[in-house]
Amino acid sequence: MTGTAAPFAADDYRARMERAARSAAEAGLAGLLVAPGPDLVWLTGYAPTAATERLTLLVLAPGQDPVLVVPTLEAPDAAKATGAGALTLRDWTDGKDPYAATAALLDTGGRFGISDNAWAMHLLGLQKTLPGTSYASLTDALPMLRAVKDAAELELLAAAGAAADATFEEIRKVPFGGRRESEVAADLAGLLRRFGHSQVDFTIVASGPNGANPHHEVGDRVIERGDMVVLDFGGLKDGYGSDTSRTVHVGEPTDEERRVHDLVRAAQEAGFRAVRPGVPCQEVDRAARAVIADAGYGEYFIHRTGHGIGVTTHEPPYMIEGEEQPLVPGMCFSVEPGVYLPGRFGVRIEDIVTVTEDGGRRLNDTTREMVIVD
Repeated sequence: MTGTAAPFAADDYRARMERAARSAAEAGLAGLLVAPGPDLVWLTGYAPTAATERLTLLVLAPGQDPVLVVPTLEAPDAAKATGAGALTLRDWTDGKDPYAATAALLDTGGRFGISDNAWAMHLLGLQKTLPGTSYASLTDALPMLRAVKDAAELELLAAAGAAADATFEEIRKVPFGGRRESEVAADLAGLLRRFGHSQVDFTIVASGPNGANPHHEVGDRVIERGDMVVLDFGGLKDGYGSDTSRTVHVGEPTDEERRVHDLVRAAQEAGFRAVRPGVPCQEVDRAARAVIADAGYGEYFIHRTGHGIGVTTHEPPYMIEGEEQPLVPGMCFSVEPGVYLPGRFGVRIEDIVTVTEDGGRRLNDTTREMVIVD
């Protein structure tokens, strides 16, 4: 991830850092330690061009100003970040101990939330310098940190969804039969970029029996007439994610293929209809899964119903059995049930949905009916 996450102001980042520090205190933590990655981008707008062995760490703690510990040679870039005006930069030079510089900011016996993607060498360095401290991953400690989006974030997610929709409308016009999966995937990537994506995270094109693998790696299989083809694609536009799936058919489908596609469409609709404030995340999964199970295909729905999306394309909350986190207005996540018949074909239909005050709103609006392609 490069560049700033979105056109937010310093006050937006200040408010996020203040909220994160309060959330840490409410969770019984002495503070948060945020390494380069999506959390740092979301909190400060700063994304180093490359994460290296040199320590960069944002320190957030209740009652103290945010501090970004950063290598001296990277300090000028950090100072240009939009959120830099809402924090203090503390730089360290090569040959000095960055852990000692960071330790001076920390409660020597505190428990801290730390970014999931922090380097092990950095965490171990902090533990060695402050043996009385302990740590928990941010996903475990504050899973909902970025989950509830504000109005500006929702606008950016809607724009990313619209760009993905425009991509689908164009890809359905290209030839499928007789072309390799990799060729169609390249078309998808090019279209996502044409419609404003700066980063393409995935372009799954799973034809025929490959469709029975939900995370099929695009290959050189030639798509044949009579194939069902699962398309799943997305990435980042202006720092916020898109992710949508549609299943098309090359030529006329069989009655069974139509029946399975209609089943998944009904399950997706049931999952969407379950979305409303206060409902536990697992109820979205249960609603979609019940439709498929009742039709006798339960064993072929082999993944969760959804995942959160924001400055990354996969993040909390997760629509899965056992997740009792209540839905809150502003949460955004996928609803993507599927049926995967080994050696034969698969079907998946996916929209990004946001929770509203009285239900849910789809951020993807392309048809969920069976689409026939050439």
